Amino acid sequence: MSGGRSLTGAAARLAGRRAEVWAAAWLMLKGYWILGFRLRTPQGEIDLLAQRGGVLAVVEVKHRASLEAALEAVTQTQRERLRRAGRAIAARRPSLQNLAVRLDLIALAPGRWPMHSPDAWKGG
Repeated sequence: MSGGRSLTGAAARLAGRRAEVWAAAWLMLKGYWILGFRLRTPQGEIDLLAQRGGVLAVVEVKHRASLEAALEAVTQTQRERLRRAGRAIAARRPSLQNLAVRLDLIALAPGRWPMHSPDAWKGG
């Protein structure tokens, strides 16, 4: 791998981590408890896991130019994996077993406030 390419990958990872920290802060301002960052499961990696009331939110964080672009960046296959991962985590933790698992999106764009879309794909 060339040096320029590895720097680009490192910059992208750093930008992703920054976006996740911003997203977590935004959710906390909205009353969510952040239960985990970058949770690796056999089904896939969850960017953020958050809880508010009776909802366990599996949160995908995307930094794109628009909400539409962020929504489109997550494929149907990825959404299914994320839902399975959230259900698997909830099933293993007694304190989470009775929560409704929901797939949310936090979209970040340059110069704009984060946009939180609860149940972003409405079961799709």
